[in-house]
Amino acid sequence: MRFIFNDRKAAQAAAHLLARYERPMPYIKLLKMLYLGDRQSLIETGYPITGAQMVSVDHGPVLSEVLDRITWDTGGSVWSEYISAPSDWHVGLLKASDGLELSDYESDLLDRVHDKYGAWDRWDLVRYTHTLPEWTNPDGLTLPIDVRLILRESGSSERQICEIAAEVENVWAFHRMAASARSVQAKHFSTSTLSATCGLS
Repeated sequence: MRFIFNDRKAAQAAAHLLARYERPMPYIKLLKMLYLGDRQSLIETGYPITGAQMVSVDHGPVLSEVLDRITWDTGGSVWSEYISAPSDWHVGLLKASDGLELSDYESDLLDRVHDKYGAWDRWDLVRYTHTLPEWTNPDGLTLPIDVRLILRESGSSERQICEIAAEVENVWAFHRMAASARSVQAKHFSTSTLSATCGLS
């Protein structure tokens, strides 16, 4: 299944957790809590919060795009509006989130994740995520996680999984179609502007 990653929603979800934590958080802990939030949302609604790709790394399952934002972001992105660059393996909150990207359900779910795991030691949380059935020891690599396994292990029937997959693919196809339409409109606008500016119309 291919979900659509929402950069601003991911940043606001991270900001929500950091606001609840009230101090800088080990970023591996933030990665785990965001993963667990996406995982639970997938189980309960058929769609994750952030839409990031779930992958197995040596320290357990994580959200690929979120890991990239934490470890590679050099500023100027949506993520860096809200979340600091790592310092001593911790990240902090730069700006409070207005939460507009998050539904009430998603905010409540993140609160549940914080209430359950916020007091855990980071390495206990890593060890816990190693026990999740979808994680495979990648031996230094990064391996994609088949989210169907999460749904199957949570009790979803094959029919339910197929229905979720079909809906996800419909969302993906609509997103691609909309992106293509925007690209065509932008190209048409650019050509029209050039023609008018250069006296070609």
